Amino acid sequence: MKEIFELELYGKTMSFETGRLAKQANAAVLATHGKTVVLVTTVLSEKVRQGMDFFPLLVDYEERFYSAGKVPGGFIKREGRPSETAILSDRMIDRSIRSLFPEWMRNDVHVVTTVMSVDQANPANILAINGASLALSMSDIPWAGPLGVVRIGCFDGKLVVNPDETDMPNSTLELVVAGHRGGVTMVEAGAQEVSEELLIDALELANDAIKQIVDFIDGICAKIGKPKAELPLPEVLPEIDEWMEKELLDDIYAAVQIHEKQPRSAAISAAQKSAVDHFAESHPDSSNYISAKTDEIVKKCVRKLLLDDKRRSDGRAMDELRKITCEVDILPMTHGSALFTRGETQSLGVTTLGMMGTDDQVLDGLKLDAPSKRFILHYNFPPYSVGEVRPMRGPGRREIGHGALAEKALQAVLPTEAEFPYVVRQVSDILESNGSSSMASVCSGSLSMMAAGVPIKKAVAGIAMGLIAEDGKIGILTDIQGLEDHYGDMDFKVAGTRDGVTALQMDNKAGGITREILVEALSQAKKGRMQILDIMEAAIPAPRPELSPTAPKIITVMVDPEKIREIIGPGGKMIRSIVQRTGAKIDVDDSGRVYVAAVNDDSAQAAVKIINDLVREVKAGETFIGTATRMMSFGVFVEVLPGKEGLLHVSEISNHHIPRLEDAINTGDKVLVTVKEIDDMHRVNLSRKRILDQLDELEKDPEFAEQAKIEKEREEKYALLPKNDGGPRRDAGPRRDDGGRPPRRDYGSDRGTDSRPPRRFDRDRNK
Repeated sequence: MKEIFELELYGKTMSFETGRLAKQANAAVLATHGKTVVLVTTVLSEKVRQGMDFFPLLVDYEERFYSAGKVPGGFIKREGRPSETAILSDRMIDRSIRSLFPEWMRNDVHVVTTVMSVDQANPANILAINGASLALSMSDIPWAGPLGVVRIGCFDGKLVVNPDETDMPNSTLELVVAGHRGGVTMVEAGAQEVSEELLIDALELANDAIKQIVDFIDGICAKIGKPKAELPLPEVLPEIDEWMEKELLDDIYAAVQIHEKQPRSAAISAAQKSAVDHFAESHPDSSNYISAKTDEIVKKCVRKLLLDDKRRSDGRAMDELRKITCEVDILPMTHGSALFTRGETQSLGVTTLGMMGTDDQVLDGLKLDAPSKRFILHYNFPPYSVGEVRPMRGPGRREIGHGALAEKALQAVLPTEAEFPYVVRQVSDILESNGSSSMASVCSGSLSMMAAGVPIKKAVAGIAMGLIAEDGKIGILTDIQGLEDHYGDMDFKVAGTRDGVTALQMDNKAGGITREILVEALSQAKKGRMQILDIMEAAIPAPRPELSPTAPKIITVMVDPEKIREIIGPGGKMIRSIVQRTGAKIDVDDSGRVYVAAVNDDSAQAAVKIINDLVREVKAGETFIGTATRMMSFGVFVEVLPGKEGLLHVSEISNHHIPRLEDAINTGDKVLVTVKEIDDMHRVNLSRKRILDQLDELEKDPEFAEQAKIEKEREEKYALLPKNDGGPRRDAGPRRDDGGRPPRRDYGSDRGTDSRPPRRFDRDRNK
């Protein structure tokens, strides 16, 4: 039966409809916020995945282009591979809900969110998480929810819950928080160097709003919720458990204290193999069970080492960084490169500069006026970075998520397009990984861009924090490695400058996190970030003042938009000609901004000169080196600027008599001329004669020196030309032997041989 439930939250209403759509799913919810509508379905498989050592949760975020009244781009014209926005929304939903499922579950759970309507004001991904929370809570799928999610913006220092999408460009903070009564489960944030105190206030405001959503969902579930299904618990083998706890606990505890990752993993694997060998006869099919039990003991040992002994597996103190090295200019032909190494995590950052309008990324998504991206960060995680063998089939969701986080961290310090008219592509290749590779990508990206000469405002560093909480004991870890990330309760990544935070991401499994824990974690992260920035600044203290010699030289020229057609020319003829003549790449914006890019400055300046000449107006008194284009009986037409010609009359060529134009100038010759006048009909009249007395001065000008010498030689040649007797008169017509006049012209047979032209009829005169 169809039912609709409404929640008013901070002046906005969300509604959730059940009982009408997708009734064969375990639960389905049609969530609405404004005119944004998302259908959320949840399905639980009946079969258990045998031999699997993790919970098989699959989340799909389906963008339908019809939701925004758009037709997909490309040839196929249907939705295909999820966009980057959809993948990041997938991850956000997954990270919010995953920790609330029982660890032992091995039944597949599929959560599908389908975006059906978008109003460009209320974000669909925030609505989708709340819809998923209601669908899972009211279904029979085991889940420890509900949870709620909100987005926090900051406008002029004031925090706002769920601001409109159209207002977010003016916000200094975009914070998405998901949580339940026990605490926060997921945080994602991008910021413009905000303080840690503001972040804590924003998290507390989000927590108050989340409690209202949770109470609302609990009320719905009390009315229409289904009893949770009783799924089979995993098999327990007490004989193996007892033996491993007794015989292997000490060995594994010693193994987790080995400092290096590979020897530590080898020692743990050896302990696991001894258990498999011991039970080979009595329990021949127990290898997966023993593997899971080994993982359980490793977790127990790691947490004991941290909470009881206050020691870490690599010997560091709780707030101590791993050894860090920074190097720049690793690769000779790239525009910028840097190698950032922190312990056993290593990121190679490479910067490539491109041209606006050509190399920027066009986004094909649900936003109607989505701008193209001029800063792109790609994160690559090859299998050799963790000593594994697997096929490489392009980036997965994890790679896209890590790249987006690092991109968000660096975006805040980029120069504006007006300050730096380049597209910046940053690539992080992870060469070695043992925790916090996304934060290493932030550091290598900052170093690489400074080495390339990108004028970023400040250096940015990132650090990953960890939390272990058990039986009232709390351990906050600085710069966590893979072991601590995997077996800890919180992964807390913070990136920023010396003046504030630019990105934050948190995944929490520990339940409630108090304000005191957050304050301590952020304070510890800030201390570590400052230490990393000190090391980075020792390698390169500031962006280089000049671009890399291998980077393209880009010059921006502003022209009158009405003049754009003159740059492009008919059918693009003119712009192609400029490219062919100079080797530069040219992109013209409708606003009148022209980008000129070339591999060297000479090519770029040559193209800029042609463009400026195309759009400039010729003025009286200006001097040009023109090209003779057309010969006429009365003079020669000279092109002084691209597409702009003037007439050099025969009388304005020289102080000496020129018997024939062909004796003076031929088509294609360069001629030094000055603009005599621009008449009432906007015709340009030129003179060579008027600058003959200025040739000595023009020889001192680098622009005209060579042509001035040529003109001196020409004038000397003109002085030697023979005098002409005038020849036959051009308007006299053919001569007659009898000396008489030629016959009169016949103006029409119907008028006989009358030599007079027909008289024009004058109405007034003939009245």
